[in-house]
Amino acid sequence: MHSKDFGRRMTVEKVVEIQDLRLSFGGLRALEGLSLDVKAHEILALIGPNGAGKTSLLNCINGFYRPQGGTIHFLGQPIHTLQPHAIAKLGIARTFQNIELYTGLDVLENIMAARHIHMKRGALAGALFFGPALKEEIKHRKVVEDIIDFLELESVRKQVVGTLPYGVRKRVELGRALAMDPTLLVLDEPMAGMNIEEKEDMARFILDVSELKRIPIIIVEHDMEVILDLSDRAVVLDFGHKIAEGPAVEIVQNPKVVQAYLGED
Repeated sequence: MHSKDFGRRMTVEKVVEIQDLRLSFGGLRALEGLSLDVKAHEILALIGPNGAGKTSLLNCINGFYRPQGGTIHFLGQPIHTLQPHAIAKLGIARTFQNIELYTGLDVLENIMAARHIHMKRGALAGALFFGPALKEEIKHRKVVEDIIDFLELESVRKQVVGTLPYGVRKRVELGRALAMDPTLLVLDEPMAGMNIEEKEDMARFILDVSELKRIPIIIVEHDMEVILDLSDRAVVLDFGHKIAEGPAVEIVQNPKVVQAYLGED
């Protein structure tokens, strides 16, 4: 395991501060007066039954949805009115519940694509590929190769992503997020559809990202064993409201949380 740090170190206590967030789709209220924060270096689990508002919240953080009320601050800066590309440039990287990769490109090319957000040379310089453009390409390629090594993807680095097993593709998506040099990593069900062995591998990589790279993480996950093993703290949503918050081991025994999950069945 390399000790290279792909993320920027946090020097503030709260990375994300969300206050009174409200989001509606017509008459459907997805988020209603939601407030929470994400602390530096922590893994915050976001849990709740289907339709609780978890992905809606992530979409607000990433700028895919524009809330009708409330605020989202990232490292002290308001971001709830920014476009997704501007939020990504600030250092918020995300993986998705449904894998969003370039299936016709290989692993190296997929992860390299995320480095373009940091490239300073124009398209013409890149096409000519000499001088400063070449030096920049080499620098970014080194970062990508380190990530491939970090996620143990060396054996498939030149394989087309669409031909890879599902669990490996999930790992490639994590690698692409890391290639953005995130100051916050948002993982939307990173272990959905995985077998036990694949989940164990992914959990190990997520812990390594947290412990070695010191990147705060928001994770949405339905597997309670995963939440108990990974998270420092959990926030439980139900119908767009926060119904519980605290250490995961306490949350899973909270009567309101038990009722919310039983209500889903």
